[in-house]
Amino acid sequence: MHDLLLREVRIVPLDPTDGPDPGPTDVLILDGAVARVGPRTEARKGIPEVEGAGRWALPGLWDHHVHATQWGLTRSRLDTSAATSVAHAQDLVRRALTDGPVPATGVLVAFGHRTATWAEQPTVADLDAVTTAVPLVLISGDAHHGWLNTPALRLLGAPATLGVVEEWEWFPVYDRLSALPGAREVAEVGVARALREAQQRGVVGVTDLEFGRPWEQWRQREDRGMPHVRARVGVYPDGLEEVVRSGLRTGDPLVGARGLVTMGPFKVISDGSLSTRTAWCCEPYADGAQLPLPHGAANLGADDLAALVGLAHDAGIRSAVHAIGDAAVRQALEVFEATGAEGGIEHAQLVALEDLELWSRLPVRASVQPAHLLDDRPATEQCWPDRAGRTFALRAFLDRGIEVVLGSDAPVSRLDPWLAAAAAVHRGPVDEASWHPEQAITPREALACSVDGQRLAPGARGDVVLVDEDPLAGHDLTSGEQAARLRATTVSVTVVDGQVVHGG
Repeated sequence: MHDLLLREVRIVPLDPTDGPDPGPTDVLILDGAVARVGPRTEARKGIPEVEGAGRWALPGLWDHHVHATQWGLTRSRLDTSAATSVAHAQDLVRRALTDGPVPATGVLVAFGHRTATWAEQPTVADLDAVTTAVPLVLISGDAHHGWLNTPALRLLGAPATLGVVEEWEWFPVYDRLSALPGAREVAEVGVARALREAQQRGVVGVTDLEFGRPWEQWRQREDRGMPHVRARVGVYPDGLEEVVRSGLRTGDPLVGARGLVTMGPFKVISDGSLSTRTAWCCEPYADGAQLPLPHGAANLGADDLAALVGLAHDAGIRSAVHAIGDAAVRQALEVFEATGAEGGIEHAQLVALEDLELWSRLPVRASVQPAHLLDDRPATEQCWPDRAGRTFALRAFLDRGIEVVLGSDAPVSRLDPWLAAAAAVHRGPVDEASWHPEQAITPREALACSVDGQRLAPGARGDVVLVDEDPLAGHDLTSGEQAARLRATTVSVTVVDGQVVHGG
């Protein structure tokens, strides 16, 4: 932990009850915690100082849903996010095979395609037609399915299929990609780069919901001198009993991680995704007549989900339940109520508004990734056109007193809290009309949902971000203009645990 004095900064008022701007003030951090906020602060000799020069200060920003290893690996993967059809994706892969060598792993991995609006759905034969000499793995932009050719299916031990490998059959295959020769080293270089970029955007902490054993990965990262950030690491069902036996509880620091890395939540994926059309819904998909499961599907029955959440709760581990469709959200709420567990619902992309009364009475937050709506709008209008007004329902959550935290789900969206805040404020590209603006929130609310509940006050963590301009200025601007200002925000200083990690 470190000491630091920030001189002459202006505090961004994150609460509606905050009074008028009192003008420049000082923020003193001692032993990694805010000790004093006030003008003309005296500090003992030798404490480093940063001249704020009137810049605006707010608590450090968090991304509450990241897959750190996969985010790091995107830097070495072919980008197929622009693909609009099977043929388009095939062309992108052919071009990559022609233009460059096969990666050292021997497998060409791509990421980003979204098939929900494609006229034809991908098959193994489609990729075999490109090549059977090189294993090909195309990961969907929501990470809920893999499109593999025959050599890749064999190499990775994937189940035999004619189409894509999805959901519970896919996730173990997805994790095996990280075990390919050289993949882990490539990933860690990418993770370090990604964390440095995140610091430049004011990010001081992430909740890493990576598969495998992220608690071990983060210990190793600390040993290698990775960028100075806080992390909460999750555990999935296959590792839950091990963590329970270890005695680790949510919030406990990991030994050897300098106190910045702690045990996070138990993560369980209770349904699928919109793009893969496996999110579990109360009503059938509008285009679902030809789907094998027109409503999507639950990955777990209520009893099985309750048993897992209850086990975690009894061991002092909060639960993070992935639920995208409104039926999955309802089941998760009922399980939280029945078990008395605390935690959050991850994504909560589609909700039944009548379920929010129950939600408002539970110690359960909504962990939402607003930038997903930028990518998912076409699929939503095709699959859920009759319920689009209750997707990413941030306004409804806040109006009912439900705690909201924002994230990216990187690599599904970019790890950028300013992008997430902008999407929450405007709900669309900044130069287009807002999509269902009745569910938009204000810049103040979006930033308050991005600081992990912290305020710049004595006792708070010594994590601070300085920005060049007031991010809440422009009350007379349209939501699109406000969102553009948020996306253009310049972070000049990032402080973690009293240490300057970006700028100065």
